[in-house]
Amino acid sequence: MYSVPFDHRRIDLESYDDVYVVGDVHGCLDALEQLLETLDLGENDLAIFVGDLVRKGPESVAVLERVRRSPTLCSVRGNNEQKLLEGEAGLSEFGSAEYRYVESLPLAISWDGGLVVHGGVDPSRPLTSHSGRDVLTMRSPNGDGYDGPFWFDAYEGPPRVFFGHTVLEEPLECEWAVGLDTGCVYGGYLTAYDVRRERFVTVSTTEHTSRSDDKFVPVEGR
Repeated sequence: MYSVPFDHRRIDLESYDDVYVVGDVHGCLDALEQLLETLDLGENDLAIFVGDLVRKGPESVAVLERVRRSPTLCSVRGNNEQKLLEGEAGLSEFGSAEYRYVESLPLAISWDGGLVVHGGVDPSRPLTSHSGRDVLTMRSPNGDGYDGPFWFDAYEGPPRVFFGHTVLEEPLECEWAVGLDTGCVYGGYLTAYDVRRERFVTVSTTEHTSRSDDKFVPVEGR
């Protein structure tokens, strides 16, 4: 499909029956289990997480282990996993097995026409010119804050990019971008996108951490 200068895993979408992309879990094991029960994955299905499995919520290591031990679940690396690797953050139960797993997570997973990353891409540059840090943390090409403009407002593809990192009031679906971080740990929703049927599946969640309303990006009109 394309060559990129960052750690990247390629999958054959046609090898799976149903495929889902799941938003930021942030240690919310209860919401994750509720979503997985709703999806009812078969042995030939796949759920791909956009990263940030850990931190902020109460059961980070349990979430990490839940994903690590399942053959039907996989994830790209989020900026919160990266903080663990770089020593910027710690988890009391984070041991050698968890460290090795987080280190093994690719920065992107792709298939023909689709790309899963944690942050996003710069619409002004070709994908081949992006660094690992770019796709890990991209929110706005002009900075990493919530003032905008956001990368997905100008991105025109291809590929279609599935992403988290930027907390949205509701799931975002447009021609070239699908946003899946709907504030699970903040009492919003945990969201999955059904790639085959082109629809969202959401479960409501319990608030574990507060967040101001101005740090939720409105989707209406995008």
